[in-house]
Amino acid sequence: MQNTCTRNQGWTGPPRKWCSTSAPNPPGTATAVPLFLFRVTRAPELRQDSPAGGAGRTPRPFGSSSTPHLATRALSYSASPSCWRRMASSSSSPAPAPAGESLRQKRILSSKLYLDVPSSKAPVVYSPAYDISFLGFEKLHPFESAKWGRICRYLTREGHLEKKKLVEPLEACKEDLLVVHTEKYLNSLKSSYRVASIVEVPPVSLVPNWIVHKKLLYPFRKQVGGSILSAKLALERGWSINVGGGFHHCSAEEGGGFCAYADISLCIQFAFVRLNISSVLIIDLDAHQGNGHEKDFANDGRVYILDMYNAGIYPFVRVFTLSTP
Repeated sequence: MQNTCTRNQGWTGPPRKWCSTSAPNPPGTATAVPLFLFRVTRAPELRQDSPAGGAGRTPRPFGSSSTPHLATRALSYSASPSCWRRMASSSSSPAPAPAGESLRQKRILSSKLYLDVPSSKAPVVYSPAYDISFLGFEKLHPFESAKWGRICRYLTREGHLEKKKLVEPLEACKEDLLVVHTEKYLNSLKSSYRVASIVEVPPVSLVPNWIVHKKLLYPFRKQVGGSILSAKLALERGWSINVGGGFHHCSAEEGGGFCAYADISLCIQFAFVRLNISSVLIIDLDAHQGNGHEKDFANDGRVYILDMYNAGIYPFVRVFTLSTP
């Protein structure tokens, strides 16, 4: 196993606060995690009513105090809600924001993505629009593009979740995406060739761009909306799950690895402004390095990153890593 942490290699400022650990995948193990879990860091409540091994266990719905949290690729805030408020209130007044930052804050504050979710709903965000069906092209990529719906169908079939309790997010609009992405990058997605290179399915380059947006980019934008909303629900409920999202290969200016929008970076920026969060810990447990969010937050002292990945696979070109003994 190789531990890699950012120190001062080619960097004259303070040490960047993120580390990554890489290890080869054991044969036969899974190489991807499908969910994007938000959870307030706190001691879990343990069930006492199940016999050892779980035999005879009665399925419980999401949202009950004894429901175990799913272990997935996770973005976990680093304190309880009360601590967030204390840290925010005890800090000194910030300096005036530069023009670009003021525009970002204006976009975040005017966004409609932070829906008010009734208490009758579970903090599980999903839309049938997440699933990608694109003239059969989706079968040309090893990424399973219809897994999100199967996950929810399994949960409802097994009695863990009622379909009517799922929360449907809004689609992230252009103004939402511009909170992180550049105009140049978003314009590049008007090229089917560019989108084909991002999703790694060459035949997509031959499809009219309006179809690409409807069949491929629209589902991605719905998932972005889900990730952003899930952060709000995590603060309100203590935990939440976006069944989609987690596009950790996409940064502000570059997509790749079937990741067209930087939903992780977006939901963090929204949380800083709308939820008064002072620091964030990203725990990335996907088999691939999360090179997208690492590019976006490499110099941001508010964001800590723990990334465990297989060093022998995509993206190959590592982001700001330094081997340590």
